[in-house]
Amino acid sequence: MIIGGAEDKLRRRTILKEFVAASGGPQARIAVVPTASSLGPEVVEVYDALFRREGAAEVVAIRPESRDDAHDPALAARLDDVTGIFMTGGNQLKLSAIVCGTPLGNAIVGARARGVVIAGTSAGASIQSSHMVAFGGPGSTPKQRMTQVAAGLGLLDSSVIDQHFDQRNRYGRLLMIVAQSPQLLGLGVDEDTAAVVETVEARDIGADGEGSHEVLRVIGRGAVTVMDPSRITTNAFEARRSAAILASGVVLHVLPEGSAFDLTTRTLLPHVAAVDPTEAAEMAEAGQDLRQLARDIAAADADPTTLKRRLARSRKKKDGPTT
Repeated sequence: MIIGGAEDKLRRRTILKEFVAASGGPQARIAVVPTASSLGPEVVEVYDALFRREGAAEVVAIRPESRDDAHDPALAARLDDVTGIFMTGGNQLKLSAIVCGTPLGNAIVGARARGVVIAGTSAGASIQSSHMVAFGGPGSTPKQRMTQVAAGLGLLDSSVIDQHFDQRNRYGRLLMIVAQSPQLLGLGVDEDTAAVVETVEARDIGADGEGSHEVLRVIGRGAVTVMDPSRITTNAFEARRSAAILASGVVLHVLPEGSAFDLTTRTLLPHVAAVDPTEAAEMAEAGQDLRQLARDIAAADADPTTLKRRLARSRKKKDGPTT
């Protein structure tokens, strides 16, 4: 679960609810990795309270502060029986510098392979891709050297993730990266939005052939922006320092909640419209009433107006008196 930061913690908590549910609900045992954060124990306390409120059975903190800590086999072993791992926001370069390429980092990757749900918000989102935005400024125009890239955990292969995407105007820096490395798929995730990536069988999404595909599903208030530079025309290899970069032919997908995207084939999947349960129930009741009205008319050849009044009286009795 790749969360763009600033996920709702006070109201509906849609993203955090889904994370706890996917991690096992009442059986969830969640490890919080707050290494990226400059805050102390309070950041763990916040997520501990939130996850327990959503029904998680246990929340544990795993906070290496150095690569020596991350090389401790005992620390990595604490992930052996978790069902969910949550990496907080903060400084993604600090997180990658401490965790990537260590037994703890390998344990996180291994946990995903055995079915553990891996989630991260802000910095914890960026580190999940193979290539990670280390730092860089905002702007809509891609410019040479406007950002730098470091290695991520590689949970999502051949990709680069940026977060707080729309809110901090990070279009240009993601475009710069994919222009320089066209084999990468660029993913920009808005705040209070998550890209949920699952492995599914080809037949389950109507794809040709056998095998599995990685499918990205969007939940939350914003959107996930996908930049596919497979056929890009660019001058990134010769643009001078701070010059604007040519980026032509990049395929852009802006995916709001409910959208699904096949990362394996880089194609949009058919959109399934969300149905409001209350609206569906009202429509079902109205349809039932109309069918009953038609049967009454056919059976008794009665006046439709009289039957409507009778129907209204019976519904009023069923609902009871109003106050």
